Amino acid sequence: MKRFFLSLVVGVTALLSANAQEYKVITSVESIVPSGLGRSRLISANEEKDYQEYTSVQTEEDNTRNKSDRKDIRVKNFEETKLLNFFNLGGIRFQNIAANDALITSKINTMISEGWELAFVTSAVESAGGKGDANGIFITRYIFKR
Repeated sequence: MKRFFLSLVVGVTALLSANAQEYKVITSVESIVPSGLGRSRLISANEEKDYQEYTSVQTEEDNTRNKSDRKDIRVKNFEETKLLNFFNLGGIRFQNIAANDALITSKINTMISEGWELAFVTSAVESAGGKGDANGIFITRYIFKR
């Protein structure tokens, strides 16, 4: 009976461990600033943060604030891969886009070879959009799981 119980506990533990998933986010930030003045990068954090350390609870009766300082949120251990800007003095540079695609593909292939699976991709463009606006970024988040 003890062996059965022990086997059951080990089996359930193994099953729960097999179902545990880990996620990792890689972000590309590509400048859409004319004249090539922007900065474009592929960013990957090499350390983990617990969001609960920086989360506060807001209720009508209680306004509990987290005592963590904003500077503690910063990640100082990360990979930064240089990418090329979408524009240069001559306008849009399709060669730059192709070069960025090659670097991002290399990163994705490396992650897959390390056992990660590309689960989701989401992107957005940010720009003020006002008269004469010359600022903006194209951001893409690649969400991997294993």
